[in-house]
Amino acid sequence: MTDKVLIVDDEEDFLNIISDRLTARDMNVTTASSAKVAIKKIDEESFDAVVLDLMMPEMDGLETLKVMKERNPDLQVILLTGHATVEKGIEAMKLGAMDLIEKPADLATIVERIKRAKAEKIILVEKKSEERIRDILTRKGW
Repeated sequence: MTDKVLIVDDEEDFLNIISDRLTARDMNVTTASSAKVAIKKIDEESFDAVVLDLMMPEMDGLETLKVMKERNPDLQVILLTGHATVEKGIEAMKLGAMDLIEKPADLATIVERIKRAKAEKIILVEKKSEERIRDILTRKGW
């Protein structure tokens, strides 16, 4: 099964390069050059992982992360930044980020984190399915 990933960054050149490189690794890549576009895309589609730039105009990565997690708490978000600080990292984790990667990011690291995000999503989906089945069985008295 192909990994489905959304890459969010305001730098078009970066989006094009990372999209091409991940696509070459058999990933289904969607891009967004703004937070607003990214939020619209997560409302319309399901992704195994979102790779989100921390520093963007209009709405930064932390604000975007907060909105995304409010809309979809199971969404696996990996923040990507050229301006990492301990404070931002802690805040990102508190808001539900799965990971924080510093730019320039090694492609192998990004791929590995996307694979881990997909595995984490699968576990969350299975757990929710089991809970729903248990709830149905309890209510039906089977």
